[in-house]
This record gives sequence, structure tokens and C-alpha cells, in this order.
Amino acid sequence: MQALSAERLLRAWELGRGRHPIDRAVLLHALAEPDADPNALADQPLGRRNRAVLALRTATFGRQLPAWLDCPACGERLELSLDSATLEALATPADGPVEVAGLRFRLPTSRDLAAVAGDTSADAAALHLLEHCLIAAPDAPTPALSTLIEAASDALEQADPWADPSFASTCGACGHSWDVRLDIAAFLWDELDARARRLLDEVHLLASAYGWPEADILALSEPRRAAYLQRVEGVSA
Repeated sequence: MQALSAERLLRAWELGRGRHPIDRAVLLHALAEPDADPNALADQPLGRRNRAVLALRTATFGRQLPAWLDCPACGERLELSLDSATLEALATPADGPVEVAGLRFRLPTSRDLAAVAGDTSADAAALHLLEHCLIAAPDAPTPALSTLIEAASDALEQADPWADPSFASTCGACGHSWDVRLDIAAFLWDELDARARRLLDEVHLLASAYGWPEADILALSEPRRAAYLQRVEGVSA
């Protein structure tokens, strides 16, 4: 996996900043798999998307994922650093459909999430997601999906643990333990947004000082760009 260059990172930020989070996730997936058709990527299982996005994140920002969490029991603010290897150990998504109570479901995709994004309750979204993922049997009666939400959700999660990965966390203040869900695409987007804004500041300073075009500034390596910034700001190297 190739890291995002400064120019590609800014271009991705420009394209994604006004989009819905699901569309941003597909955009990041497309950056991770540049030779694939973006429309086809929207129909890939969420696990494949998240694995690719994590690989892009690791190549661009490194293996450690720093984060802040609030303990749900005592409210203590916790600083964590998750190694991407913890997630990379998750099982790969299943190849075929998942069967529950005689019904077959395909793994959810980004397009499926977009279809239920407007639902006002978690239960309604879960039901509609199952409806989207159901592989209909032409001549067989279909049980009420509302009675299968929990069983089907568990089966889909086991078949594709990458779709909604989590990691265990323990509060050092009160000892409370809980599972933390990690939205990989949202995590990477927040980092990308912060890096893009910093790059824009750097371009502004160097362009103002030297009159260089944006492309030339972004083409500089990070150490060289930092060295010029130190001189512009009057800081000794």
C-alpha cells in the first residue's frame, strides 16, 4: 500500500469535505484501491472496505492509532494508542452468504448503509438493512425479519468482523471494561482533515514568503518543507 502524497491527500480532502460520511468512506476505499471502479467498490462488503482503508491509514500515518475516550462509567478521559496489528488479526470476511433460520443474507455494503441512513431508529435501520441483504428464495415463504434481527446481526458480524471492528478497553481510574467500536474510515478522515488544514497553512506561509506555487511546495519532502518553515518563522534549525 502506497502512502498518500501531500498532493493526493489535499485532493482527497477537497473531494470529501462536503460529503456524507458513507460517501467519504467509499472515497477513502477508492484511494486505497485506485485501480478499482469506485461504483463497484460501493457494492463490496464493509469488511473489505475497512481493511483497505486501514492499510491506507497505516501506510500514511503509521501503525499506532492515537485516540481519546471517555469512560462510560466514571467519565474519566483516557488516552489510548491502538496498534493496527490488533485489528489486522481479525478474521477475513466470509466468501459466501450467511444463513439464518433458512434464509440467506449477503454481507452488507456501503451502498446498503446509504440506503438505510435516513432511518430514524436503530431498530428500523437494522430491519431495513436485513431486507436489503436478503437473498430472496422465489418460492419459499419468508419469516418475519423483525424476529431475526438479533440472530442475523450476530451471524453477519461473525462472518465479517471487519465490518464493525471493536477493541477492549479498561479504565485505569475505576476499572470498568467495555468494547469500543472503531469507525476506521471516520478515524482516518479526521486525521486526513487535520493534516490537510496544516498543509494549507504551510503552503500559505511558504507561498507568501517565497512566491512558490502550491505544486512545488507540496512536492517538497516533509523535512525540507519543515526546514523552510523554520526559516520563515525565524526558528533556528
